[in-house]
Amino acid sequence: MKLPDTFDPAERGERARDYFLQGYNCCQAVLLAFADVLEANGQTGTELLKTIGSGFGGGFARLREVCGSFSACTMIAGFLSPATTPGMEARTANYALVQELAKEFRARNGGSIVCGELLGLREKGQEGPAPSERTAEYYKKRPCPEIIRNAATIVAEKMKEAAR
Repeated sequence: MKLPDTFDPAERGERARDYFLQGYNCCQAVLLAFADVLEANGQTGTELLKTIGSGFGGGFARLREVCGSFSACTMIAGFLSPATTPGMEARTANYALVQELAKEFRARNGGSIVCGELLGLREKGQEGPAPSERTAEYYKKRPCPEIIRNAATIVAEKMKEAAR
C-alpha cells in the first residue's frame, strides 16, 4: 500500500479521535481516518469489500467472537440504512436495522451471533491465527456454509424490502 509522504501514525490517531468527537461511531472514526489512503490506493468495489472483511473471518480473526457472516450483515446494513453523518436519527435507524438482522440471524442459526457458540466451541480465542485447511472433511463438520447462506438470504430479503 502506497502512503502519502506526510503519513504520520500519531496524526492519524488524532484524526480518528476527532471524527469520534464529531459524533461518528468508533468504527467509522477509524475508517474515516484512512479514507484518503484507501482512495489513493484504488480500493473500491469488490476489492474494498474483500479488504474490509479480511479480519472478520472466524469470529474476528479466529477469536470466535461475532460470526463473520453476521459482521457482513452489519456492514451491509450501512448501505441499506446509512448513518454517514453525526446525528441520532440515521444512527437509530441503522442500529434498528442491525438489531432486526441479529434477531433474524439468531432465529435461523440456533439463537446466537457468536462464532464459538455457533460452532459449539467451549472456549473462544484459543486457536492460533492460521485458518483451518479447507477440505471436504472441514466442510462436513462445520455449520458455516449454512450459516453463511442464511446470512446472505436475510440480507437479500432486507434489500428486497428496501426496494419496494
